[in-house]
Amino acid sequence: MPINIPDRLPATQVLTGENIFVMGEQRASSQNIRPLNVLILNLMPKKIETEIQILRMLSNTPLQIDVDLLRIDNRVSKNTPEEHLNAFYRTFEEVEHKNYDGMIITGAPLGLVEWEDVVFWDRMKTIIDWANTHVNATLYLCWAAHAALYTLYGIDRHIRKSKISGVFQHQVRYHNHPLMRGFDDVFWVPHSRYAEINAAEIAAHNDLHVLADSQQAGVYLVASNDGRQLFVSGHPEYDPETLDNEFKRDVSQGLSPDVPKNYYHGDLPENGPLVRWRSHGNLLFSNWLNYFVYQTTPYDLSQLKPVADKAML
Repeated sequence: MPINIPDRLPATQVLTGENIFVMGEQRASSQNIRPLNVLILNLMPKKIETEIQILRMLSNTPLQIDVDLLRIDNRVSKNTPEEHLNAFYRTFEEVEHKNYDGMIITGAPLGLVEWEDVVFWDRMKTIIDWANTHVNATLYLCWAAHAALYTLYGIDRHIRKSKISGVFQHQVRYHNHPLMRGFDDVFWVPHSRYAEINAAEIAAHNDLHVLADSQQAGVYLVASNDGRQLFVSGHPEYDPETLDNEFKRDVSQGLSPDVPKNYYHGDLPENGPLVRWRSHGNLLFSNWLNYFVYQTTPYDLSQLKPVADKAML
């Protein structure tokens, strides 16, 4: 699939070097097709790194995608150059009048922060509610998945005594669901979080289904009945080195973190990571784009119907 992103975005050079088809702005403008419009709300501190991870995941279908990058507010970033944000990111006020075929909201390192203490919590709730009327299908990752389940369904997260960190086996629980097409019965996914969602609380809502979970990491994939909302508790988009970088960062800060489980060869950091999650990560994003963005979105986005009303807080 060609992803249409700005020529000067750092991800363009990185992904082109990985033999991923990135379509330049000039060529994209000459294509006589209606591309999918996908909005990415990037909440991670290292935005360039996360951009590359997400865009890589969007690159494995024959669909053309136009991508808009969104920032949650105008606070100065400590980890991303302001000139990068000014050049490539939009504010919510710049996009709130638009409709999108799909939206991805990333995780954020806020697992131990109370909802009301998150500095952009009010804006976050506004965007989650806005997506119900302006986006055909929304994919929430990790912290964003927990925030959306709380905002939309009143399902609160539970803080664990220790951080879940590592790569864990998962089981498919809903084999006939389109999102699970092509999945093995057992597959691996990276996790890096302090919170989890109780499966019984998900089951109490007739509109939600657990598609996959893990004995060690708990609930992983939750989808609404219509498939327009997908909640992903892990990080299928992670690069091979991401958990290693997090572990070394925490060690350097004197935090004495546990070694990420099932991640290093022989569970020894000096042996480097064993990568075994990327095929299913790519498959998840491809299935989402195909079955719940491309095949369900109206050709004319002005005809987009709101998501069915939920028992919102």
